[in-house]
Amino acid sequence: MMRSRTALAVLTLGLTLSACKPPAADDYIARTRITDRAAAPSEPIGSPDVEGAIWAPGRHANRVLYGIPGQQPLMALECLTDEARPMFAITRFALADQHAQGILALIGNGRVERLFVDAAPARDVFLWHGEVPAADPRLDVFIGAREVEATIPGAGSVVLHPSNLPRTLIEQCRGLQQTAPVPPADPA
Repeated sequence: MMRSRTALAVLTLGLTLSACKPPAADDYIARTRITDRAAAPSEPIGSPDVEGAIWAPGRHANRVLYGIPGQQPLMALECLTDEARPMFAITRFALADQHAQGILALIGNGRVERLFVDAAPARDVFLWHGEVPAADPRLDVFIGAREVEATIPGAGSVVLHPSNLPRTLIEQCRGLQQTAPVPPADPA
């Protein structure tokens, strides 16, 4: 008798709890009301053709550009010296969705590196942009005599032909770190 009362109590409790929450079902989403639709990300782009692409000095001595002469650049490397420590900026000239974040994968010269990039405003569009300290060893991927493949998911891959310009810029930027004046110690 005691067993049947316990079983009856468990069965009643189970039925009561199951009435509170509906079971999982394929049409469960139809039972809820969606009022805010998220914007879909942009369609991925293909990898650009880099035949004839070269590294060239930018308008400023602290910037180099990569691309086909006479066309929009594909990438830019820049030494930023406005900070307490020099920073190195990488820009991929591919459209990015506002507020997008990603990872720039760099493979070449015996290295595999990843840098965080964000959608950065550039006039009336957003481009992929990331910054790291000039002393960051991940930048060594650009120092060497081999090609580097730079990939951002959705923005294609750019094969960067070897050149001395990126290495020279990185070394100059790192040299600024060493010659920057050291602030005096806090007397407190």
